[in-house]
Amino acid sequence: MFDKYQVIKKAVSYELANFIFNYFLLKKDAVKWMYDNNITYDTGMLGTWTDQQIPNTYSHYADPVMETLLMKVLPVMQQETGLNLIPTYSYARVYKNGDELKRHKDRPSCEISTTIHLGGDPWTIFIDGTGTNNVEQSGPGKPTIINPNAPAGTKVLLEIGDMLVYSGCELEHWREPFEGTTCGQVFLHYNHVNGPFAEKNRFDRRPMLGVPPIRNT
Repeated sequence: MFDKYQVIKKAVSYELANFIFNYFLLKKDAVKWMYDNNITYDTGMLGTWTDQQIPNTYSHYADPVMETLLMKVLPVMQQETGLNLIPTYSYARVYKNGDELKRHKDRPSCEISTTIHLGGDPWTIFIDGTGTNNVEQSGPGKPTIINPNAPAGTKVLLEIGDMLVYSGCELEHWREPFEGTTCGQVFLHYNHVNGPFAEKNRFDRRPMLGVPPIRNT
């Protein structure tokens, strides 16, 4: 039975994780070439370096491959955790040396969050299982510690293909500065089928999986 967080070993095979990792590296390099050569492209479809949470690091909301993975691992998650879930969205990053993920909680579309280590150097994630509030948001991607005695958290180090499942809106989580070279991670987010956000946040308020964020004009 799921209790706030859980590691599912080999949720994705090494071969599949390695394929997705190399696909995402190639995509990052191709988009960087387009940017360097002043070729116009749609960041919603090809990714960006302007993520407010970790600036200057390549990331992509709703890459179609990651959205497919969002659905593929759902049966495994539900079987291992006993949860009944609907998908909201995927988000992937290729981290670089020096990147840091500040202590934070997730937004309502991330009631149940996962992170899968796709490839590159491993990078520890910390989870505070107490559910206490030790940060506040001073701006997008800018959490401020309000409790200097915040719990130290539990260290979780994933191998390629492993998946950490956690209550993203309830538990603070973070990563200390990355000392490796490259780390590929994909975050898959879900809501409880019968939860307060289920219908409102289905597909993260998009008409379907695979499309960029829908912005009201």
